[in-house]
Amino acid sequence: MNETPHQAAQSQILASEALPAPASETLNPWLSIWRQPRATIQQIVDTDLSKHVALFAAGAGFFSSLDRASMRSLGDDYPWLVIVGISAILGPVGGLIFLYLFGALLKWTGRWLGGQAALDGIHAAIGWACWTAICAGLVWIPELALFGEEMFTTQTPRIDSDPWLAIALVAMSVLELAMGIWIVVIFCKCLGQVQRFSAWKALGNSALAFLVLFAPFIAIGIVFAS
Repeated sequence: MNETPHQAAQSQILASEALPAPASETLNPWLSIWRQPRATIQQIVDTDLSKHVALFAAGAGFFSSLDRASMRSLGDDYPWLVIVGISAILGPVGGLIFLYLFGALLKWTGRWLGGQAALDGIHAAIGWACWTAICAGLVWIPELALFGEEMFTTQTPRIDSDPWLAIALVAMSVLELAMGIWIVVIFCKCLGQVQRFSAWKALGNSALAFLVLFAPFIAIGIVFAS
């Protein structure tokens, strides 16, 4: 069946959104993932899907574990070095579980939206987004050096009494927030590329995967609350 000019134009727009123009030179993925996530992940998919992916997920899991410990003020009950040690053990395990479980859910729910990615491609998208999360997580190094245990406690007397420490904490928090937002954008572009659809649809794909993941817990909560 012949396409109308309008349909042909739409098809062209969708195609250009899903597939970047062929690169004239080989990209350095360690850097280009920040500026050209679609072209970078396509190059990675075309070369080696599995390289570094598990390592990236494990590293991101460590920093994510530190973030959760900070938000829960675990330093009120445990020494901060113990928290870091436990995060170094359990965080990578959680990162790997997330990589393979969430990857499977993304593949499954992505099919509902017309996604075409193989599981290895989805793992590559998650893994290289985790690489950017590791880069953002390196902010923990100066934070621990400057603030120590107060990164994990409810009370922060040293930070409260020193305006320069307070300013440094705010600046680092803003930096982490900005990098976190851009990491989400990078992940959606990478996932959209391997799934062959837009970044917005990739965001929907992720939302569906999270919904499926947490649906049993939501249902149990509703049952016990009623």
